[in-house]
Amino acid sequence: MMKKIGMLNTIMRHPVKSLSGEQVKSTQLMTYGVYGDRSHALLEEGRYHTATQNPKMVGYSAAFEGEESLENYPRILITAPDGRTFYWDEDRCLDEFQTLAGKTLKKEVYSPALVPLGAIEEEHILIVNEASVKALEEETGKAIDWRRFRPNLVVSLHHDIPFSEEHLAGKGLEIGTAEIEIVRPCERCSIINIDPKTTAIDPLVLKTVYQKHGNNFGMYAAVRKPGVISAGDEILVKK
Repeated sequence: MMKKIGMLNTIMRHPVKSLSGEQVKSTQLMTYGVYGDRSHALLEEGRYHTATQNPKMVGYSAAFEGEESLENYPRILITAPDGRTFYWDEDRCLDEFQTLAGKTLKKEVYSPALVPLGAIEEEHILIVNEASVKALEEETGKAIDWRRFRPNLVVSLHHDIPFSEEHLAGKGLEIGTAEIEIVRPCERCSIINIDPKTTAIDPLVLKTVYQKHGNNFGMYAAVRKPGVISAGDEILVKK
């Protein structure tokens, strides 16, 4: 038996780790998560170079151009904060981010069929509940752009109860033709202090999440059955 508990509002994909991503209407949910999510990365001496070290990375956005393919990724268009555009596969892409970092970097690209867990944080998918974002706005007294939490899925759960997603831990959900399992809350880091529009840093966001919510915001989920998901899909839970 399945029970409706809400709706999938937004699907977000980040083709390049630590850059802002793109909203998509529909996508494949792979064994590792949303197709192509964090499939491209910048490395610094063998470790991921991220917005933790360089918050300005969030001011750049990345989006696939073309249809999803398991053979090769579509080309990635990157848009700089000043509106300039260039492609991931161009030499000036690496030049841009090395200048931004002031360090020597290296590009890393994973297979469309398998992106390693380390590239996409600790689990396959990160889910954020709209009602919880609104509650955090009330707690901080500030407007909060949900993109700062870098979710893959933004959901609306029935009754709009903030943090009700935390009660789904251990539950299996169906979305579209895919199945996922809610695993555990997401422990947050300083990246959520970065405004995705301006890259300005506001420590009140993480401070509030830490003080009022045990440093957790959003839920990690694991893919149990790959499939296709679309914005507007109902979310069903196994009774």
